[in-house]
Amino acid sequence: MIMSLTLFHGPLSGRPAEANYRIEGPAHRLFFDDFPRRVRAKYAGQTLLDTRRGKLLHETGLLPQLYVPRQDARFDMLEATDRKTHCPFKGDACYWSVRVGERAVQNAVWAYPQPSEAAAWLRDYIAVYWATMDAWFDEDEAVEGHLRDPYHRVDVRETSHHLRVCVQADVVAETKRPKILSETGLANRYYVPPADIRADLFEPSATQTVCPYKGVASYRALRIGDQRIEDVAWLYAEPLPDAGKIGGYLCFDLAEGLTIEIDGAPVPGRKDK
Repeated sequence: MIMSLTLFHGPLSGRPAEANYRIEGPAHRLFFDDFPRRVRAKYAGQTLLDTRRGKLLHETGLLPQLYVPRQDARFDMLEATDRKTHCPFKGDACYWSVRVGERAVQNAVWAYPQPSEAAAWLRDYIAVYWATMDAWFDEDEAVEGHLRDPYHRVDVRETSHHLRVCVQADVVAETKRPKILSETGLANRYYVPPADIRADLFEPSATQTVCPYKGVASYRALRIGDQRIEDVAWLYAEPLPDAGKIGGYLCFDLAEGLTIEIDGAPVPGRKDK
């Protein structure tokens, strides 16, 4: 599995994996790398940025952030604000709001016009808070969540592990044919076929989350007698291609009173979907 550069045990993280080399440099690391495709961002029906020259800033402990050349953004849509922030690794940032007619979003765009010497290559670039835009496109495909990190991947495999999910003495799911999903830097997740679940015990939840690598997850609550355990399982009804094999399968998270076993061994709880 390819390691994400800045998180978990990646080479630019705060706790890299064991290796037969040392990276000489600061503990907080910056790596400015080309993003390989065209990216667009839209707000109020207007295209704020359109670039084939975007770069991802990989920064220790953070998700990669897209930066684009100033020339590839619509500065006629931007209004400078008084907001200033300081980053000890990149320098002093200034901000702009985005306005189209009566619609506006405050401090959505930032830049480092005089970056620190160690990050001088940021000088002619701007960045945009992802959630402030109405839509993002990677080439001609709409993107939710954030851009995919080229160093992050998802693999799904068939497996014969024996999985049991119990609430006290009640078995609510049991299978010897789960799908195992491995995602960069995360522990394996097991997805259970719907035929191997006590479907009568599960109720829809209003909760949804978005993963840029797997798609939109919808959640299920578990009803045991008068007890309802919220958001104990989730599924991807229409997963993205890399995770296509888990479509319609349920994955479980530990909740109070619920246990998950793989081949008789308990599984610790996690909160990554």
